[in-house]
Amino acid sequence: MPSCVDTGVIRTLSLLDRSRVREGHPASRALRDTVDLARAAEELGYRRFWVSEHHSVPGVAGSAPTVLAAAVAAATRRIRVGTGGVMLPNHRPMVVAEQFGVLESLFPGRIDMGVGRSVGFTDGIRRALGRDLGDADRFEEQLAELLGWLDGTQQAHPQVHAHPAEGLRTPVYVLATGEGAGIAARAGLPLVVGDLRTRDRLGAAVAAYRREFRPSALAPEPYVVVSGTVAVAATEQEARRILVPEAWALAQSRVRGSFPPLRPAEGVEALPMTAKERELYEAALTGHVHGTEEQVAAQLSEVAALTGADELLVTTSTYDRTALLDSFTRLARLAGLPRATTP
Repeated sequence: MPSCVDTGVIRTLSLLDRSRVREGHPASRALRDTVDLARAAEELGYRRFWVSEHHSVPGVAGSAPTVLAAAVAAATRRIRVGTGGVMLPNHRPMVVAEQFGVLESLFPGRIDMGVGRSVGFTDGIRRALGRDLGDADRFEEQLAELLGWLDGTQQAHPQVHAHPAEGLRTPVYVLATGEGAGIAARAGLPLVVGDLRTRDRLGAAVAAYRREFRPSALAPEPYVVVSGTVAVAATEQEARRILVPEAWALAQSRVRGSFPPLRPAEGVEALPMTAKERELYEAALTGHVHGTEEQVAAQLSEVAALTGADELLVTTSTYDRTALLDSFTRLARLAGLPRATTP
């Protein structure tokens, strides 16, 4: 039995599910799979279960994260539920505050607000959302406004209040890299940063965040969540096969400009590929944490040493739901997570 990851360094494991659509199945199945996975994550002892925001992506069903978070929270009892994240440039800060106020009111003490600074991926999506690329540059201003709606200090509309959010202490996390890490530090908020394939840049971003951090009422000290793909299986080859469907979808998005539904690993491996497709596919397979429990324990120890992460947010997607759940089960066992008990 492998030794556990040093829980004094990485104290918490959580999951982010993107509601990936699988070839041959409708988007509604992907959403139901997300809810089922949240129940399993709770039983395995994961701390949080987050959902994401993507618009007009054929391979992703999760376009309304606060709605999906409500379904997940209603289907679970203890696990914290949140967003990884709501893309703030796509929304009005007051509306985001109100949505999380409703979530926190319905599921008190269990809701996390993860916000990011990405804006719609294409010109068409941005037009449909009523946004443009420049909105991402206003993220720090939007974040400050959002925090003002939450604590009642916003000044732009003194007679307007974000009920029922005002006064509720919903934790706020900033999903960011580069400049965004500095925004999290200046706001005094926890940072969610990835991915694990760019570990040197990851370490530098975390160091800068800790150096520039300003304590706040929401976070008196820095808190770092490192996110990325982790695949654990009985053999290194089996773990690599877990990565294959997502790697192929990512390669196709680069070649064709559209992120497709996940295909079975065996189907992907049998496909003829152009030289460009092969190059992108192999690149998408590299750098992730994967292997047997012993191999993954060693790799995660390196990540912990590099970043001093307080938490690991696992973002793995694959076609085979059984293999995915087995990977999450092995990871929970490796980290020594306490299994949930029936009340």
